Amino acid sequence: MRKLLIGISFLVIFLLIILPFLGITFGAFEDGPGAFFDALVRPEALHALKISFIIVSIVTVLNAIIGIYISLEIVRGSWISRWLKPIINALIDLPFAVSPVIVGLMVILIFGPNTALGTFLEDHNMKIVYAIPGMVIATMFITFPLMVREVVPLLEEIGTQSEEASATLGAGPIRTFFQVTWPSIRWGVVYGLILTIARSLGEFGSILVVSGNIINQTQTATTLVYQDAEQFQLVAANSVAFVLGLISITILLSLEWLKRRSEATRNHGGGSPHAH
Repeated sequence: MRKLLIGISFLVIFLLIILPFLGITFGAFEDGPGAFFDALVRPEALHALKISFIIVSIVTVLNAIIGIYISLEIVRGSWISRWLKPIINALIDLPFAVSPVIVGLMVILIFGPNTALGTFLEDHNMKIVYAIPGMVIATMFITFPLMVREVVPLLEEIGTQSEEASATLGAGPIRTFFQVTWPSIRWGVVYGLILTIARSLGEFGSILVVSGNIINQTQTATTLVYQDAEQFQLVAANSVAFVLGLISITILLSLEWLKRRSEATRNHGGGSPHAH
């Protein structure tokens, strides 16, 4: 029975992950390496990859700063009562339950050109919808829980004794964080960053809605793949998709390497990383 379940698991992995990626790989090189590279160096592809990189960079930095702060407030904040904490946790997990398309629609309904807020911002030369800021907001909403859900368990695990001792010895909050708290949560932060990068890079639904998919303006790598496929430019679509897949695989392998390194650090008494 155990061997059967293992066999079924490997079959599912092969059918849902390995086989599609092999199909993308063969499709990308169907007309040879020249066509593959031509698809990647065309202006719209370079611009789409640049926009994706900009969004991923901004979202990753914001998620690191805001995610760590929110995590500290959830675990250490004295203002959060026992009945309020479940509500906050539910709100943090909300992006897991909401369709990305709905997220993009919500951004349009709040910041769209036909709304009062959107009109006010555009009058002050701050365009949100069909521009990078709206795409960042949508991606932030989708990826926000990833950092918090990595850091909160670590903060709960290490407790407050070391931090209280540091404060008693005269260290301020910032020094206490970097000298006491940070060494214990750094691997959780790294995991959160890697997951945020992977999720941001592959985001499609909310980006398609909020960006308008304007060529050489708001088009990302994922929406370019969608457009190429719609126009039956399959080699071009597979080429960009292959690059995105390769980046995702590299990210996941890096995550696995970091897990092993954190376990080695823990075994040598070098911290208390989050157990995955």
